[in-house]
Amino acid sequence: MSAKTTAALTEAEVRALPAMATAGQAFAALGIGRDLGYQLIRQDEFPLPVVPLGRAIRIRRVDILAFLGLENSDAARGPALTASSERTTDTAAKQIGSAR
Repeated sequence: MSAKTTAALTEAEVRALPAMATAGQAFAALGIGRDLGYQLIRQDEFPLPVVPLGRAIRIRRVDILAFLGLENSDAARGPALTASSERTTDTAAKQIGSAR
């Protein structure tokens, strides 16, 4: 048998992970193999909090981003709140104006 290496995910791929990543996705983000990842989880030595959901294991994306030092950039925070609130205000103003 040959040793299987795992390439770490790119920053963009890590940011695109779902809010609750699978164990395999978390392993890929950290650049570790499946066997080592599950071994660390079993030994309670995985470097991130693990969320068991029945037989499934999930790891929060925010924890992965923080561990990798990616949580402080603009892309990690998502769209600016002001842009969203401006859209809501504009929509509400149009609705009010059309009701008159």
